[in-house]
Amino acid sequence: MVLFENVSMTYPGGELRAIDNMSFAIEDGEFVFLVGPSGSGKTSIIKLITGEVMAESGILSVNGFDLRHIRRRKLPLMRRTIGVIFQDFRLIEDMTVYENVAFAMHVVGATNRDIRRRVPYVLDLVGLAGRERRYPREVSGGEKQRVAVARAIVNSPRLLIADEPTGNLDPALSLELMLLMDRINDNEMGTTVLVVTHEKELVNSFSKRVIAIEDGRVISDGMDGYYSYEIQ
Repeated sequence: MVLFENVSMTYPGGELRAIDNMSFAIEDGEFVFLVGPSGSGKTSIIKLITGEVMAESGILSVNGFDLRHIRRRKLPLMRRTIGVIFQDFRLIEDMTVYENVAFAMHVVGATNRDIRRRVPYVLDLVGLAGRERRYPREVSGGEKQRVAVARAIVNSPRLLIADEPTGNLDPALSLELMLLMDRINDNEMGTTVLVVTHEKELVNSFSKRVIAIEDGRVISDGMDGYYSYEIQ
């Protein structure tokens, strides 16, 4: 679960609050779109959830961790409950598709046996079976994004955050990626999914909850929150 209750945050040296008395909750197993214009606070929300920055006031809890009072040595443990997908993929170019995904398991200390069992399953789940030995330069943009998805979910995170994941994809591939994330949310993993996006048509293709923000505040929250809100 993600809980923001009257959360505020200001960057060092900043005059205005990046997040201003914000409240919302995302329950386990939900699929939520987060939308808003540039500078509205979307990136700040992600940084707060991942513990990159700290709130100055309010209650902030992620997957059972109190992020207002968490000790620094506990942050890696909290971050293992979260998977993040970035717009620019961030794949390691001299590693194969298999090695890129396996690396995420090596980092958390998984055994070679677990890696051999888990990685092929996840690659099959995201539609990359047969691409294991290819390098990032040898696969398409859509396949690179699927590698990024596989890497983000291979350690079975409770929460998956996608930060503008379709920004480098054409509309058809964007829809394909969202359908994949919908499957990840619906399948036996039951992963909570938070997608940050500017793409109105993409959001309108799904009947999901939409949280719209502006100037660090929630301005609408609901199944139809996006339709009445124009992204700038």
